Amino acid sequence: MTNEPQSEKRLEELREQAWKDGVVPGKGVDVAGGPIPRKPGYYGQAVVKPPVWTWQVPLYFFMGGIAGMSAVLASGAVLFHQVDLARAAMWVAVIAGAILSPILLIMDLGRPRLFLNMLRVFKHRSAMSMGAWILSLFGACVVPGLIALELHAQHIFGGTFDQLLRVAAGIFIFGSAIFGTLLATYTGVLLGATAIPAWFLHRTLLPIHFGTAGLGSAAALLELLGHRIPALNFLGFYAAGVESALLIWLSVDKHNAADRAIHEHGSGWLIRIGEVLSGPLAFVLRLFGLIPFAAISFLIGSLVSRFGWIVVGKVSGSDPEAVFASQQR
Repeated sequence: MTNEPQSEKRLEELREQAWKDGVVPGKGVDVAGGPIPRKPGYYGQAVVKPPVWTWQVPLYFFMGGIAGMSAVLASGAVLFHQVDLARAAMWVAVIAGAILSPILLIMDLGRPRLFLNMLRVFKHRSAMSMGAWILSLFGACVVPGLIALELHAQHIFGGTFDQLLRVAAGIFIFGSAIFGTLLATYTGVLLGATAIPAWFLHRTLLPIHFGTAGLGSAAALLELLGHRIPALNFLGFYAAGVESALLIWLSVDKHNAADRAIHEHGSGWLIRIGEVLSGPLAFVLRLFGLIPFAAISFLIGSLVSRFGWIVVGKVSGSDPEAVFASQQR
């Protein structure tokens, strides 16, 4: 018993020397190339595999959010007979969701065939499989919806055929709104379903955050395209208010080492910058009637926060102490 304090002291000295020099010479020490680990994990190495996603993925998250919620806004515009707004929203949904999003996803996968292979089997328990199907079904609804809406709005055909176009446009637009809601939020579910500590601990918050950011971004983009109506301004206030609340929640709901990637390092700053731009700053700018500046602030903040969450995942996944701390909660 009397030797235990001396042994612990000696072990601590070895640790300090190992972390300082990388090598601990001396009798009874077999470590030649690595220090005695102080942190959890195998010699301080990552316990889980950090995400290897590149810039295409956060940009895909951003575009998918805009596309999905633009389709939702288009369905609302159809209900209230705002044809011009519906047409603009559907064009945004098609460009961002049916063109740019697949391109970005395929660029990340490397080959188009890999995306097609994901559609060969429907796996309801796989967020990646669900995402591929959601994106495909969204495109299958939004493209014919836009075509039918444009043909009806231009009055190219008359009589019964025009009425059929109107009905078809309504069906496809509301279908795209359903899949658009899933498209804007499933990416948050995808992150939360992983073993990355900072993502997993906020698995409930992420879908809400991504969906709200998509809604605010879609409304902001439509405002910048010239549609200055009270409904879009209200949605801008709503989205900025929710993002402000989420910023406060992230600042309060800390899990120490488990999610310190959100509160420390450059990753934490990216999250905060994004949330401030899309939350408090955008809200205040709207209060002063500076709608274009508020819209730009929200769009930039939403994009920055998407990149921030990816960087957070890489930092958190590389931190073995965070992994072990999250398992204790």
